[in-house]
Amino acid sequence: MEFKEPRATPEEFKKYVVNYLHLPIAKMATNATNRIISGERMTVSFSTMEANTVWPLHRHEQEQIMVIMEGAVEWIVEGKLYHLEKGDAIIEPPNIEHGGYVSDQGCICIDIFSPARKDMVAKQREAVEKRG
Repeated sequence: MEFKEPRATPEEFKKYVVNYLHLPIAKMATNATNRIISGERMTVSFSTMEANTVWPLHRHEQEQIMVIMEGAVEWIVEGKLYHLEKGDAIIEPPNIEHGGYVSDQGCICIDIFSPARKDMVAKQREAVEKRG
């Protein structure tokens, strides 16, 4: 296929494209690792949660969408339990109490937050600095 648009320069590519696999691992919790990308208005976290991890109930100002890529969780939203597995996505409004239990398979998920999560951005910055 031919394209009419010119190819992005290496500088332009670097400005807009991030390969999350090359990001250093940040730890947002004891039993989870995260690779975090953030723009001005949203944050995306690629998370790996260890098997049988319990996530205490918590809340934050950001709306969150969690997409399960592998494994499963029993996720609690407003006191109700939701079984989520590969392919499921759950939408959590801002300031809503949520948490849950990771299955014995563990869980790999993508979390999308809006507005951006400054705490996650700070953790990713720490991971970058440690990597040198």
